[in-house]
Amino acid sequence: MNSPPTTFAARLYAFHPPSGLTLLALFATFMLGGCASLDHQAISVQETPRPELLGAKDIDSAMRERIALALLRVSDEESLREALKRKPDNVDAAISLTQALLAQKRAGEALEVADKILLAVPGDLRAMNAKGVVLDAEGRHDEAQALYREALAAAPGNQMLRNNLGLSLALAGNADTGHASLQPLSHEPRALARSP
Repeated sequence: MNSPPTTFAARLYAFHPPSGLTLLALFATFMLGGCASLDHQAISVQETPRPELLGAKDIDSAMRERIALALLRVSDEESLREALKRKPDNVDAAISLTQALLAQKRAGEALEVADKILLAVPGDLRAMNAKGVVLDAEGRHDEAQALYREALAAAPGNQMLRNNLGLSLALAGNADTGHASLQPLSHEPRALARSP
């Protein structure tokens, strides 16, 4: 008699019929077998390099610079605040922090820093000037001008204070008074010498 040819799977099935669990295991092995292969890099999980992860190739150099400056500002702000915690009368740190906060359009915080430094070193001309600049930035020109005038009473020849008073007056709409304040004090003994 002629019997149909039997395949290997048919003979295997006839010998030992597979259970459902065995079939599932075989199916999973065949389907997932490629995941462990080194030749299939697209399938395997790899760490994405940082520049590609961030899309740095698509960021222009000006944007990179702005990001770097923003990160520096944050670290500078933290270090300046730490310096002020260690030494509350550090006028240089307070002025730098005030400038950084103003650059970030955080005038309210800058004013708090200026107030604290003036409590630590009352009458310091640079601290008074810094607070005046913050007040001008907030549009509070009358208060800034009063502060500049108070500082100028202690140091009438201070050109920085005179210039900021003049600028404050000009910002407030008093251009004539502001222009007169910007004139150098040639009659003062410590006035800047003119170059020949």
